[in-house]
Amino acid sequence: MRPAPTILHLDMDAFFAAAEQAAKPSLRGKPVVVGGLGPRGVVSTASYEARRFGVHSAMPMAQARRLAPNAAYLVPRFTLYRTVSEQVMELLGRLSPLVEPLSLDEAFVDLEAGGSAFDSASARATGERLRREIRAVTGLTGSVGLAGSKMLAKIASEQAKPDGLVLMEPGTERELLGPMSVRTLPGVGPATGEHLRRAGMTTIADLTEAGEDELVRLVGKAHGTSLYRMASGHDDRPVVAERETKSVSVEDTFDVDLHDRARVRMEVDRLADRCVRRLRQSGHSGRTIVLKVRRYDFSTLTRSETLRGPTDDAGVVREAAGRLLESLDTTGGVRLLGVGVTGLTDYTQEDLFAQAAADAEAAGAGAETDPVVVPEESGPRPEREPESDAEAVAERHWPAGHDVRHAEFGAGWVQGSGVGRVTVRFEEPTSMVPGRVRTFRTDDPDLELSEPLPLVAVEPDPAPPSP
Repeated sequence: MRPAPTILHLDMDAFFAAAEQAAKPSLRGKPVVVGGLGPRGVVSTASYEARRFGVHSAMPMAQARRLAPNAAYLVPRFTLYRTVSEQVMELLGRLSPLVEPLSLDEAFVDLEAGGSAFDSASARATGERLRREIRAVTGLTGSVGLAGSKMLAKIASEQAKPDGLVLMEPGTERELLGPMSVRTLPGVGPATGEHLRRAGMTTIADLTEAGEDELVRLVGKAHGTSLYRMASGHDDRPVVAERETKSVSVEDTFDVDLHDRARVRMEVDRLADRCVRRLRQSGHSGRTIVLKVRRYDFSTLTRSETLRGPTDDAGVVREAAGRLLESLDTTGGVRLLGVGVTGLTDYTQEDLFAQAAADAEAAGAGAETDPVVVPEESGPRPEREPESDAEAVAERHWPAGHDVRHAEFGAGWVQGSGVGRVTVRFEEPTSMVPGRVRTFRTDDPDLELSEPLPLVAVEPDPAPPSP
């Protein structure tokens, strides 16, 4: 535990939804929900206006529509979110070399390591300056927590939401934590919270009063000891600049259960290709291929296969995932499929065809100078993953919220589409008033897809002085 609140936790406020509101003047101040819009879609982020109706992340989209029928429901635009995240992380990097990103919109920063703060006053000044810079650069708001440990800084940022700053003075942890719910502590989910409630413990103060021995008796040694330390405000975890990647995976939930075995295999191949692209982007290869299948009755089956050597070859991963699929019963229908790679190692050129080479050698291939040939699979091949949000729109036909440009009316975004028509609102992030709405045929040659516009107007570089 540090004697000064020099660990900062930043959490952007309703990040996806706030970015959409910043990009679309007509949605500012209105309920916005971002997530999958299909029958089995799930809410990724809800704006604070939507949260007043009870909508929250991880909620089924169908339930969200019942709670807030008049909200704007949009498909995620990860190209935009990644761009804004990179801007925010760059600002954090100016404060310290020790920045630990947790997601696109959340990170820890060790201010002491960067010389940005050494006591409460300098920490608060740094936090307030960061909030101003984030708003100026991105047009969005973030909440900041400052404390002597990561756990307390994260709790503080949650208390600061939305668009605030909370600083926990070292030495006041027990007093501040005491009245909070036990669910505030990391690792205390609904089941543990209910177990503690039945034992008469609903606040963090109840945990410290019960003592370590009683908590160990209730929830086990490891969890009980950890719970008591957290309730007492103890957390000595350092801020780690680079978090080790342990696995890479992708999965899809289908609007309608898949019954055709050939279609299931095609989807597994497609997911394997997407997984390998992410694997290569992260600079890794891996030895263990994992297949996840959720059946019609919500039962989830997981199978894995460990290869002879690490690989980042799509053909090898497809073949392994296909073998795993053959061992599973998909009778009745499949609602979710996932493919992952674990046992990661740093990327090396030798990894590329490790498994294919081993298979060829086992089959009695020629000398080691002979080329290794991975045979093409028969039948239709899955389409490649879209490289951008605009390309994804082309494949999915104008999803709500995505960007377009018309030859006559300029930039806009899709409000909705169907029955051969697409409705577009023409406005830009810098527009002062909501834009006009027009409807076109989905095959209108003057309407094309476009990448997201910057949320904040970029000032042109000043011209150099004349000699």
